[in-house]
Amino acid sequence: MSTMGDGTRAVRAGLPEPEQFEPTLPGPVFAAHFHLSGEPTGPYTYGRDTNPTWTHLERAIGELEAPGEPVETTVFASGMAAISAVLLSQARTGDVVVLPDDGYQALPLVREQLEAYGVEVRTAPTGGDSQLAVLEGARLLWIETPSNPGLDVCDVRRLVEAAHSAGALVAVDNTLATPLGQRPLELGADFSVASDTKGMTGHGDILLGHVTCRDPELTAGVRRWRKVVGAIPGPMEAWLAHRSLATLELRIDRQCATALTLAEALGKRPEVTGLRYPGLPTDPSYPKAVRQMRRFGSVVSFVLPDRARAERFLTELRLVEDATSFGGVRSTAERRARWGGDAVPEGFIRFSVGAENPADLVADVERALDAALG
Repeated sequence: MSTMGDGTRAVRAGLPEPEQFEPTLPGPVFAAHFHLSGEPTGPYTYGRDTNPTWTHLERAIGELEAPGEPVETTVFASGMAAISAVLLSQARTGDVVVLPDDGYQALPLVREQLEAYGVEVRTAPTGGDSQLAVLEGARLLWIETPSNPGLDVCDVRRLVEAAHSAGALVAVDNTLATPLGQRPLELGADFSVASDTKGMTGHGDILLGHVTCRDPELTAGVRRWRKVVGAIPGPMEAWLAHRSLATLELRIDRQCATALTLAEALGKRPEVTGLRYPGLPTDPSYPKAVRQMRRFGSVVSFVLPDRARAERFLTELRLVEDATSFGGVRSTAERRARWGGDAVPEGFIRFSVGAENPADLVADVERALDAALG
């Protein structure tokens, strides 16, 4: 499948060989245990370890992450379960881990847990490849690019080369980009990690995450962690996720195109500041993004003058839900500072572009801005 287009691959990924009178994508397998006589040498033994529905989904994600290459994917109950599996399976007492200081809001919780286990954690911003300065002696470098919510981009190849030279493994949180926008393993990373709650499944109704590796030993460590902590997805969620992958290119292409259109419209509004979208040629991240990304994601961020006007803007929107996730077919937006923890202004808006008609969505945003700022 390495020569196929993204849409064809997404539609076909992970499907079993056709069987007469059987469905193209077999239904979810609900099982805590399987028939198991004699030695437990088969592929399915107990529901916390393996499940046929996971197998199909893991193969599908692997085909998207690294087409035509031998990789292994492990699916989890959430993006945070996937993130924790990499960091907590690889780091030991006395190790050094490098994290971004502008990454996903729950990363500080993982940092606290790592430090409680005696792991030294260093942080630096995503922008400017600033993590390079704190790599010495590290066991693992964690990259998030584009960063959430600031949308900074770092040079993955450059960071990977430096980290590997220093003896460190590299994990890339690829949630914002998805494998259709960026393939971390092709850029040299050891782990590609994502919250599939977002763009990969794209309907805002599933919690899921995954980790993909080339190295079977790294995969074994991640899978052992999943088994130990039991952070497994339900079969129904896994099946729905696989079903949702079929429309991945259709969704992502519409969302990315509309995101660029929205960013261009926002750039013409003098009351809007701090506009960020990696696919906008005027964006500071664009020169790096265009070298390593094939699509630039569905998220646009910008700043309105203050909290009150940002809240009014969100209230005035009719086609956009005030919600905290992103990557779904229905547009969402939020005033990110309401949660605390992110170094953003009170009027900072994280806007996730959905699959609505571009003209309708831009018109809704323009009208809401006029109402809030007029």
